[in-house]
Amino acid sequence: MEIAVIGAGPMGLAAAYQLTLDGHRPTIFEADDRLGGMTASFDFSGLQIERYYHFHCTSDHGLLQILDELDLADKMRWTETRMGYWHNNRLQDWGNPLALLMFKGLSLPAKVRYGLHAFLSTRRKDWRPLDHLEAGDWIRRWVGEEAWRVLWRTLFEYKFYNFADNLSAAWIWSRIHRIGNSRYSLMREKLGYLDGGSETLLQALSSAITGAGGSIRLATPVRQVAAENNRIRGIVLPDNSLLPFDRIISTVPLPFVPRLVPDLPETTLQMYRALNNIAVVCVIAKLRKPLSDKFWLNINDPQMDIPGLVEYTNLRPLDHAVVYVPFYLPGNHEKFQQDDSVFIQKVKNYLCRINPSLTEADIIDVRASRYRYAQPVCEPGFMERLPPCRSDIDGLWIADTSYYYPYDRGISESIEFGRKLAREAIA
Repeated sequence: MEIAVIGAGPMGLAAAYQLTLDGHRPTIFEADDRLGGMTASFDFSGLQIERYYHFHCTSDHGLLQILDELDLADKMRWTETRMGYWHNNRLQDWGNPLALLMFKGLSLPAKVRYGLHAFLSTRRKDWRPLDHLEAGDWIRRWVGEEAWRVLWRTLFEYKFYNFADNLSAAWIWSRIHRIGNSRYSLMREKLGYLDGGSETLLQALSSAITGAGGSIRLATPVRQVAAENNRIRGIVLPDNSLLPFDRIISTVPLPFVPRLVPDLPETTLQMYRALNNIAVVCVIAKLRKPLSDKFWLNINDPQMDIPGLVEYTNLRPLDHAVVYVPFYLPGNHEKFQQDDSVFIQKVKNYLCRINPSLTEADIIDVRASRYRYAQPVCEPGFMERLPPCRSDIDGLWIADTSYYYPYDRGISESIEFGRKLAREAIA
């Protein structure tokens, strides 16, 4: 059986890896010149590092299992990390009960309501009752208007803009639940990274796939999935050549599907077109000295149009401090059309605002990367809006990070779902 996988991100690689374990020799097609999708690395003035930040939680069972299988378990490193909150021109501790109690700018009743909501969210197991609830309404009912305004509203608005008022409560719950369950005590949080970064996993998967007879074709975009009589024929490349396949698994972002598979029924194509996504411009800065001692820093500041930043080297030690600053935007927003230099200058200003001891001389290098379809917008009842993974065309499976809703996009979730897709495709 000839099987193609479109996309060499974690989901596509995991699908291909599982296919090789089941005795097949898949072919992966990737438009980029490197593996990884949003986990791909680049040369950052001598440092190989991901374009977009990633971290791992102790609950990431799909990742931990595949690391065992690939003999990479000893490459996982766990670090006690700290969170912070920039509010009212002040960097404050965040992420534990004492920090909440000491937080400046919030009344005691608001703190109690916020803490109770966070605690109960980490204990909740069933997300389905939240599926059709709007996230902002759900949070406001629990924490009140004051805590919503100070701690939540800006995060929503600078992540989702015009979509901020129509998000699934189940999706927000999953983010609280995942981080909350990475705590190994009430006051301490532990997150993980791979020695060598995500590239360690990507290369191991690549070697496993090719070593078992599979192939990976980088810099090879797929123009179209060819079908006839409601059955796939194969893959059409940009030069119009047709490569025949018996099964195809697509893991590219769903907004590409109408162009990629125009032979799907019009009602199905409309379902894909109706899905919304957020883009990102992610700026990464290398500094001569740390910005702070926080890994994750939430931000509520009218002079900064970001929901937060990640000081990656407070998780993974490197020779210089490395900070990721993501600007999430709708892809059609006027800001997304601005030059990289605009975002880079903003980041320089923001970093010096947060830590006034930083100067331009302390900023070694700054780069910007863009991803048009970085984050699906999960509206209430989101799963009902998705077409089935097994498409209307026989032999074709379609999925991306949307399909492990309500859980947010992540490497572990992509691995688990990719392996599940592979098993279904050959069942």
